Amino acid sequence: MINYTDILREHNLKATPQRLAITNELYTKGHVSIESLYELMVKKFNSISLATIYKNINLMQKNSFIQEVKIPQAKSVYELTKASHSHLACTKCLGVEDITIDLNVIIDTITKTSSFKIDSANLVVSGICKNCQRS
Repeated sequence: MINYTDILREHNLKATPQRLAITNELYTKGHVSIESLYELMVKKFNSISLATIYKNINLMQKNSFIQEVKIPQAKSVYELTKASHSHLACTKCLGVEDITIDLNVIIDTITKTSSFKIDSANLVVSGICKNCQRS
């Protein structure tokens, strides 16, 4: 079993029951919106507020423990910080999947064909997932 307490402490975060539960949901579900996270957390902590979820998400993001994935025409989702990767976003079910793509080719092309200095690159590809294509 993963020791979330130690991982949170490595990111200079106290291992509160709420943060441990948020971490567990992000680990289990992969990508979660704040609204979905709130619905899950209120079942465990009936007095938790949406403001508490936002405060924890913001602090965990500030400490590079989690990262925001901005999805075009949809609400952002959050995930545990991990190795560099991109995302596939289904426009039908709104599901988000990780995909490992080497963005260096794209970055090199942009650098060679423009005067733009790239600081970071994130790729989200939108379309219809395999499950939604079947239905």
